Amino acid sequence: MPRRRSIKKKEKTPAEKESLVEKDEEAEALRAKLESIKDMPEVIGYILRNSRSATIDAKDPTKIIDYAMLSSSTIEVAEKLVDSFRLGEAEKIVLEGDTAKLLSLSIGENSISVFMEKNAKEDKIYRNLT
Repeated sequence: MPRRRSIKKKEKTPAEKESLVEKDEEAEALRAKLESIKDMPEVIGYILRNSRSATIDAKDPTKIIDYAMLSSSTIEVAEKLVDSFRLGEAEKIVLEGDTAKLLSLSIGENSISVFMEKNAKEDKIYRNLT
């Protein structure tokens, strides 16, 4: 019979615990901002994610998977373009289609994607988040 390995949980130091609390507070503040933005008529929905959690809110819940895939792919491609062309750090990413727009940005360890109607002013939404 194989031996079982015991796995010890590593205790977090006070500094690590404090850092997690700060990150959680930052995520909560962003959630509150996103909740107020969500009520704008031109906003379709948003995704907020970090290393520990993800929050998705969309007016059409049947498209949540599509929004998540679009958001992830857009961020990945933008990172590759920024690296390839040595553009430094991307402040925000705006992807505009025939009927909708996507605004993606990072604040701290949080990645945010806001889906909106094509006529929406993404700069106004960006200023509300930062």
